[in-house]
Amino acid sequence: MGVSGPGALTARLDAALRAPGAALLLDLDGTLVDSEPTHRAAFQTYFARRGWDVTDQMLHAFAGRRGAEVFASVEGPWTGEDPMTLAHEVIACLDVGRYPAAPVPGAAESVAGWRGAGVPVAVVTSATEAWATAALELLGVADLGVALVTAELVEVGKPDPAPYRLGAEVLGVDAAACVAAEDTPAGLAAARGAGVGLVLGVSTSHDDETLRRAGAHAVVPDLTELVPR
Repeated sequence: MGVSGPGALTARLDAALRAPGAALLLDLDGTLVDSEPTHRAAFQTYFARRGWDVTDQMLHAFAGRRGAEVFASVEGPWTGEDPMTLAHEVIACLDVGRYPAAPVPGAAESVAGWRGAGVPVAVVTSATEAWATAALELLGVADLGVALVTAELVEVGKPDPAPYRLGAEVLGVDAAACVAAEDTPAGLAAARGAGVGLVLGVSTSHDDETLRRAGAHAVVPDLTELVPR
C-alpha cells in the first residue's frame, strides 16, 4: 500500500487514526527526538576510552537496535566481552548537557494532539525506560498517558517484530489498526513484521529510498504530516 502526495498522506493518516480501534506506535530516537549526536558521542567517547578504532560503518550498525544485541552479533574490537556490560558502559557515557537531544518537528504536537483526541499512543523503542522517560519530558508529553515499550520489556529487539507486537498488546489494539513511525530499516522491518497497518518512514537518519526498500508505506522528513488536522 503506497501513499503519494503530501495532501493524500495527511488525509490517509488522519483517517487511519480516527478509525475505531486505531492507535499510534512511535519509535523514539530519530523519530520523536533527534538524539543521534547524543548517542553517537556516547559511543565515540566509550570506544576512545577503550582505545578501539571503530569506523562510521560499524557505528551505523547500532542505529535503531539494542546496543547489547549489536555487540553480540557484529564482530568488532569488543568481540568476546559481555554485550550487556558493554551496553551499560556506553549508556554511562551519555552527556545530554554537552550533546543535547532536540524534538523532531511535529513530534510533540502529534503525541499531544492524538492523545487529546483519545487515541492510544505507545513509544516503542530500543532504548531504556530511563532514556524514554527523559525524552518524553523533553517533549513535554510525559503526563499524557503514553505507554512505553522499552529494551527492558522484550527479550529480542528490533528488527524482530516483538516490540511492536507488545506495543499493540499493551494498548489493547490490533496491530493492523495501528499507525507506526520509524526512522531506521530495523524499526521498519519490526513494524511491518508485526502487521502494523500503516508504517511511516521518517528520513532523519536514512534517505527516502532506503526507508521505502525497508518497508515504509510513505516517507516524510519529520512528523509534521502526523499532527491531527
